[in-house]
Amino acid sequence: MMLATRTARTITTLLLALLLMVGCSTTQKETSNSGTGNTPDPSQESSQPDGQTSPETPPTEAAGSEDEPTAQPEEDPPAKDDEPAQTEAKEKLYRMNAAYRFEPIDKETSDKVVLLTFDDGPKEAEMIDSMLDTLDKHKAKAIFFVNGYRVKQHPELLKKIADRGQTIGNHSWDHIDLKKQTKEEIEKQLGDVQTIVKETIGNSPVFFRPPFGSGGDKVKQIAREHGMLFMTWSNGSLDWDKSTKDKPDKVISNVMEQLHPGANILMHELPWTDKALDTLLAKLEEKGYSFIDPATIDLGLDEARNAK
Repeated sequence: MMLATRTARTITTLLLALLLMVGCSTTQKETSNSGTGNTPDPSQESSQPDGQTSPETPPTEAAGSEDEPTAQPEEDPPAKDDEPAQTEAKEKLYRMNAAYRFEPIDKETSDKVVLLTFDDGPKEAEMIDSMLDTLDKHKAKAIFFVNGYRVKQHPELLKKIADRGQTIGNHSWDHIDLKKQTKEEIEKQLGDVQTIVKETIGNSPVFFRPPFGSGGDKVKQIAREHGMLFMTWSNGSLDWDKSTKDKPDKVISNVMEQLHPGANILMHELPWTDKALDTLLAKLEEKGYSFIDPATIDLGLDEARNAK
C-alpha cells in the first residue's frame, strides 16, 4: 500500500514537472513571436527610406546630416530668383532730361557717361554674339530696342541678349510711324511687345523708343501707362543712312563729332556698326567716358507703375 502511494506521488511530481516545462516553452515561443508583430524593433528604426542616420550615430552628427542636405537646396533657388531683383535694386544714378540726355542725380556722380542703344532687332545670331562680346570686353551695358515681329521670329536671340546681362527695350511691334496711328493701334503696337518679351524672358521692358523718333502725346501716355520711359536720342550715329552703309569709320566719326556728357547714342543692329563698335567704345573710354548701366536710370514712373 505504501509502495503504491509513493509511486503515485512520483508520477504526479513528474507530470507536474512536465507540465511546467511545456508551459515555459510555450511562453518563450509566444514572446519570441511577438517581436515580429506590431511592436517596433529598435534595431530596425535606424533604416529609414529618407536615409536618416541610425540611432547609434551621436545626436550632433545626426542633426548635421539631416540639416545640411535639406538646408542647401532651400538656399540655392532664392539666390537665383533674387538676381533680377538685384538688378532692379541698383542705386539710381541718372535721370533723363527733356533733351533725352542723362544727368547725374547727385553731384558726386560723373557726368562723363553715355547710354548705348541698338534698335531694330533681334536679327542675326552671329552679329548679336559679336556685339555682346564687344560690350563684355568693355564692361559696357546697353539697351536693345526690339521689334515684336522680330522677337516672334527669333525668341532665342532675345533670350540670349537678356541672358548676357543686357537690357531689352520696346520699339513697337511693326516699326511703323506711331504718330499716324489711332490710340487703339498704338496700344496694340506697344502692348503686344510687352507681352511677348515678358513671355520670353520673364519681365517686360521699362524703356520705349518710337520708330523714327516719331511719337507725340498719345504715344508718350500709353508708354507711361505700361510703365516705360519714353525716349528718342541725343546722338545719332547715322548708321542707318546710305551715306554710312559699309563704313564703320563713318559710324565712329559721326558719334564722336556729336559727343557730349550724358549722350543717348542711337545705333542699330547692322554689320558696319558691329565692326565699328570695339573701336568706338575704346575711343569713348580714351576721352574719359564710361557707359551707363540702364538699371541705374531713374524712370520717374512710380505712380504710373503702381496704377498699372
